[in-house]
Amino acid sequence: MIDLLSPVGDFDCLKAAVQNGANSVYFGADLFSARAFASNFDTTTLEKAILYAKTRGVKTNLTLNTLVTDDEFNEAFELAKKAYEFGIDAIIVQDLGLAKQLIKYFPDLDIHASTQMTAHNLQGVLELQRLGFKRVVLSRELSLQEIEYICKNTNVEIEVFVHGALCICYSGQCLFSSVVGGRSGNRGKCAGPCRLPYELISENAETHERKSIDKGYLLSTKDLCGIAYLPRLIQAGVKCFKIEGRMKSPEYVATVTRIYRKYIDMVLNNYDFIIDEKDINDLMQVFNRGGFSDGHLDSKH
Repeated sequence: MIDLLSPVGDFDCLKAAVQNGANSVYFGADLFSARAFASNFDTTTLEKAILYAKTRGVKTNLTLNTLVTDDEFNEAFELAKKAYEFGIDAIIVQDLGLAKQLIKYFPDLDIHASTQMTAHNLQGVLELQRLGFKRVVLSRELSLQEIEYICKNTNVEIEVFVHGALCICYSGQCLFSSVVGGRSGNRGKCAGPCRLPYELISENAETHERKSIDKGYLLSTKDLCGIAYLPRLIQAGVKCFKIEGRMKSPEYVATVTRIYRKYIDMVLNNYDFIIDEKDINDLMQVFNRGGFSDGHLDSKH
């Protein structure tokens, strides 16, 4: 089964994802989430969210995907335990120590390796498989060929991002925000300084004369749109397609989920895979940064 995994920042987004064809959803609690500034869910609404999805046949994934300090460890573990008691289907984890503890104490709970673990090669994925992870969310910096190579040589489920924001650096590993503002992506608080306008200046080493070469949003990447790659990714063995966007609106979640549901089903039902330009326009209208990108999927290196 191919899993379409949609982002949920609040209850309206949850409804949008479920009602537009998501197989699974992922959301954060009010602590230890890589999107600390999304609405997220407290303990009460977390239970309601899990129940809402499960009664409609949709699986739930909790994002416990920040690095955890030693004095936070017990609190993070207790949050995972509470989600387990509520019936969560999987927990997405970045912190390796927390992940190993959850795998040990909850052997029947699926633990997924977050993309922020930067699993970008076969050796890394095999090690995560050995440690007991059920699924690995690959880095967004991999090509289709690299993804296929990993899928063909591992037994663990492979998840990849197919739509949404791309980082200028390896996801979550950039220190730009923490250096200039004390807000770390690995703690869920990236301020997104790469999204701001900058000016590129050349300076003559001898005369120290400075000249402006370019200006604008020089570090801000376009969003990924991977619809065209769905047939090859499914053939490669990818088990889950992930949509980025826990900070985005219910309209975004509904539109992107609906359209990717359409094209995944098109592949699975062996229909002619023809992309309707209207669907691309709808995706552009709901959110874009000056167009879409293939990301690294078409890269040969």
